[in-house]
Amino acid sequence: MSLFKKAKEDRVLPQSYRPQLGANEVIELFSRMTLHQQAALLRLMSRNLVVEIDGETTMGFELDYEVDGALIRVSMAGEEED
Repeated sequence: MSLFKKAKEDRVLPQSYRPQLGANEVIELFSRMTLHQQAALLRLMSRNLVVEIDGETTMGFELDYEVDGALIRVSMAGEEED
């Protein structure tokens, strides 16, 4: 019995060597997420997002994402709800 053999088998591949997820796997993962997890993912993705509406440009990090019932509500950061 070799003590070093077990340590070698337990090694985890670095992320760069792992195969990337295919589209079907990403869709399946997203469908199993709760709305709160989806809103958190939107917050992360919004860092690289620019929204243009009616000639106005808004950066994604200027938006707030909140779960409202069965939907995710997006509003400008700092705006108060009625």
